[in-house]
Amino acid sequence: MLNDTIAAISTPLGEGGIAVIRVSGDEAVPLVERVFRSKTKLSDAETHTVHYGFIIEPASAEKVEEVLVTLMKSPRSFTMEDVVEVSCHGGIVSVKKVLDLLLQQGIRLAEPGEFTKRAFLNGRIDLTQAEAVIDLIRAKSDRAFKVALKQVEGNLSKQIKHLRYVLVELMAHVEVNIDYPEHDVEEMTNAFIKSKCDTVMLEIDRLLVTAEQGKILREGIETAIVGRPNVGKSSLLNELAQENRAIVTDIPGTTRDVIEEFVNVGGIPLKLLDTAGIRETTDIVEQIGVERSKTALAEADLILLVLNSNEELQLDELALMKQLADKQTIVILNKIDLSRKLDIDQVLSYFPQERIVELSLIENKGIDHLEKAIAAIFFEGKLESSDLTYVSNVRHISLLKQAKRSLHDALEANEQYVPIDMIQIDIRAAWEQLGEIIGDSVGESLIDQIFTQFCLGK
Repeated sequence: MLNDTIAAISTPLGEGGIAVIRVSGDEAVPLVERVFRSKTKLSDAETHTVHYGFIIEPASAEKVEEVLVTLMKSPRSFTMEDVVEVSCHGGIVSVKKVLDLLLQQGIRLAEPGEFTKRAFLNGRIDLTQAEAVIDLIRAKSDRAFKVALKQVEGNLSKQIKHLRYVLVELMAHVEVNIDYPEHDVEEMTNAFIKSKCDTVMLEIDRLLVTAEQGKILREGIETAIVGRPNVGKSSLLNELAQENRAIVTDIPGTTRDVIEEFVNVGGIPLKLLDTAGIRETTDIVEQIGVERSKTALAEADLILLVLNSNEELQLDELALMKQLADKQTIVILNKIDLSRKLDIDQVLSYFPQERIVELSLIENKGIDHLEKAIAAIFFEGKLESSDLTYVSNVRHISLLKQAKRSLHDALEANEQYVPIDMIQIDIRAAWEQLGEIIGDSVGESLIDQIFTQFCLGK
């Protein structure tokens, strides 16, 4: 129901300096006024003003909390409705008391993402911008944040709308020729269809080029750190995470389970999985850890194989290198501060030189080489320009591919001189598929599914 008034806590749960409770809807101002006392009545106040006062219990007029209330009147608000934000002390008890009092006035508790959903349904943002809001919140690196921010600003939306406009022009031209066939010059019409479809397909291709990078920036690279026990896997995790996330000892088999940590390596988000050392063992718990390590190995996008350069290669390491030779693997020769006993030619027989990185975690050497090696695999040596519009959403990528396929079908039909009313069907399909990206032609169930991924209060 879009005509009711909703409220939710918009700041993280738990103790903090302040907490913000957001209220949105046609009745937001009068309903909040029932429990707010200040020198100025909210209903008489100017929009975008902040007011000091108290939340009170209406029946007894007892003061419940000291607050600041921010007023944003329709349509100059995020939801394009009247919005009131109550800032109170960030204790669990105080926040609960204020929210409970607001809900007692007939305000409904908002569903996850309902404020952003209202912004979309009220026309303030389109679906790509709405989806980018959650990417902005979940961004795991500066670059991922910038990509999401450009989406929120509408960079992708503008490009999609431009492509749809080109297709609308094309469809209008085709419709005229269908209605007035006596004025149609078939060769000119076919050339016009080819020109416009080629233009749109070229732009779609340009967007899809960024898709793999965009998806990585959005979701991170699932990266498994593997190797024999005690070669420095946990030390590498701690170095990349810049904290003692994993226990490091000289005792083999310390890591018994897969430890997950998100890190930012040279602007590239990695979902690091520190696995138990892969070896034969009679320890039941360690055996479970080894099996989980093998599962992580199979599912990872990137594998960091850590070897001890101060030791000769073991049979299980040779077997592991053979197994990983065809996967996206970077071999890390750790402990280069010690004398080398490892036979590098054995490693080179499985992996090229550019996939081998030498590190000394004790002396903090070589991490920059690891960053370059990762960029070389996933970004051909560098990230694209920060000004580029990345397509990072799986739904967007799928719809762009569908639209390209529809235009390809239209071009094939055009080359075979199929009647233009039949070609029009494929052109319209592409136009509608592009419209689904920005939410112009999308079902209610999909909209609900997208917004349920949001946190409460956003």
